[in-house]
Amino acid sequence: MKLVLHNYWRSSASYRVRIGLALKGLAYEYVSVHLVKDGGQQHADGYRALNPMAQVPTLEVIEDAGHTTALTQSLPILEYVDERWPHHRLLPDGVDPTAMVARARVRALAELCNSGIQPLHNLGVLAEVKALGGDERAWSQRFIARGLTAYEANVAGDDHPFSVGAQPTLADCCLVPQLFAARRFGVDLAPFPRLRAIDDACAAHPAFIAAHPDRQPDAVPA
Repeated sequence: MKLVLHNYWRSSASYRVRIGLALKGLAYEYVSVHLVKDGGQQHADGYRALNPMAQVPTLEVIEDAGHTTALTQSLPILEYVDERWPHHRLLPDGVDPTAMVARARVRALAELCNSGIQPLHNLGVLAEVKALGGDERAWSQRFIARGLTAYEANVAGDDHPFSVGAQPTLADCCLVPQLFAARRFGVDLAPFPRLRAIDDACAAHPAFIAAHPDRQPDAVPA
């Protein structure tokens, strides 16, 4: 079995999947899909055949028998990975009510980033904001800060090192890339002490280090 990850070094959604794969200790082939070069390589016919939405990431799962499945959208990809390789669960395991609540919390925090923040500052949205005469940086800062304020409120007062519990989960796979994007857009993170503490804990973890955008083969030096 072979995994092939089509992704872009600075894409938040790609970064999430790289973290998840690293937490599982899964090797994969890295295929760069440059979101700007050549008019956006995600729009090429060959890539659209894998991902009709023309987005990253796409995870190809090539079975030993030769059958290939292309999985899209970062959270379903990570849930698939969590089910197929259940060591180091990204979603808390168990059938008791406490575990169910923990899973719901993890999913809620992940979705806060996935649907509540990141789509509002992706390339397509910012291009439309600019075309309408808006300030795309100010737009991004506003919505990122709003979402991070909600995330901070949800995890405030918890003394665990990560978002939900003592080990990284799907929530942290989403939070860390979102904080990376926040810094890129110049968002002030001072009002978010709990998020900064979680980010520090993740920054010391080997999986997060390996998945960092600056360590990817297609990264562009600052």
